[in-house]
Amino acid sequence: MDSAISVVGLNKHFANNKHVLKDINIDIKQGEMVALIGASGSGKSTLMRHMAGLVTADNNSRSVITINGEEVQRAGKLSARIRHIRGSIGVIFQQFNLIDRLSVLNNVMVGQFQFIHPLRSHLGIFRGSEKIKALKALGRVGILQCHTQRASTLSGGQQQRAAIARTLVQEAKVILADEPIASLDPESSRNVMDILARINRDDGVTVVVTLHQIDVAIRHCHRVIALREGAVVFDGLTTELTAQRLTELFGMSNLHSFDEHLPALVADVSSPTKPFMRPERMVA
Repeated sequence: MDSAISVVGLNKHFANNKHVLKDINIDIKQGEMVALIGASGSGKSTLMRHMAGLVTADNNSRSVITINGEEVQRAGKLSARIRHIRGSIGVIFQQFNLIDRLSVLNNVMVGQFQFIHPLRSHLGIFRGSEKIKALKALGRVGILQCHTQRASTLSGGQQQRAAIARTLVQEAKVILADEPIASLDPESSRNVMDILARINRDDGVTVVVTLHQIDVAIRHCHRVIALREGAVVFDGLTTELTAQRLTELFGMSNLHSFDEHLPALVADVSSPTKPFMRPERMVA
């Protein structure tokens, strides 16, 4: 299986000389669904932004990041082809990044800008086939009935579904979802994660998602990469995450910073080798 995302020797310092990413080396295969977990400030969102080519590594470092075999950046410099490369990367943000005044349909059609003439994209002129493609994407995420509404009228969960639909019409080969459920209620969170899992399973799209909720990571992702203070401290199957392993990585007191429901999921710390129970899959 070929690599979808490769990160080699990634180091990043902020202006205050804080070392936020420390020699990150990650290889994610095509078709994987991977969770990045870690407490606030661990570097997971910064790592995601480097993968998307929105942030560059330290200048003159040995860092190299590739997506689907194409270099996003090397030694702190973006590829000259970054615009083209970004076309195959769907980025989903915590705050949805929709244009409130536009209809849901028009927001989704924005994902097709890379395929149409710049003048048409500037004027917002779309063909019937392009509208049909966007409507089908909205149907896949369960909000087809909302296509004429202004984006600002949608609930948070519906707005995140629209953002996912935008990546579908973009025909993204990789989806990077940065805290996509952080501001959502539990039911909306389950729906969004189930949709991402279906896209991963049915379309073979590689999905990387940053999460605070370890139980959600275990329910939906077969692999977990854990960060602590900017360094990778765990990279393996979710079945390898035991109560003992998590307390070794983060300390029991720090686990509460991930998810308030986590203590209930890891109730029996006295059985340290017992893996997490995988909750029954919810139906979207």
